[in-house]
Amino acid sequence: MNQFANSSDERNWAMFCHLASFSGVIIPFGNVVGPLILWSMKKDSSELVDREGKKSLNFQISMSIYIFVSAILVIVGIGILLLIGLALLNLIFVVLAIVKTLNGEDYQYPLSINFIK
Repeated sequence: MNQFANSSDERNWAMFCHLASFSGVIIPFGNVVGPLILWSMKKDSSELVDREGKKSLNFQISMSIYIFVSAILVIVGIGILLLIGLALLNLIFVVLAIVKTLNGEDYQYPLSINFIK
């Protein structure tokens, strides 16, 4: 049962907000900038895109903070393990968000701090 009665186009744009976080692999801070651009473009035209874009942005900002702290902890050795774990969690959680969004289901990112409400 779909929780959202939205069009396929809206679900696609919402999915692109999550998918855009992978631009961070190529562009520095692309994990935040990509979803920010898409969310800014479509937030006023779709409630679904607004909601999913905020979720993606909040999660990617949170992950950036966690990665920054982990990078500092590389000095004491534990940071390397944390960086690897965070990279895996980011990949897994974003893929889950993409699939859930395309299926019209709600997905809440774990470990996400709500900066944008």
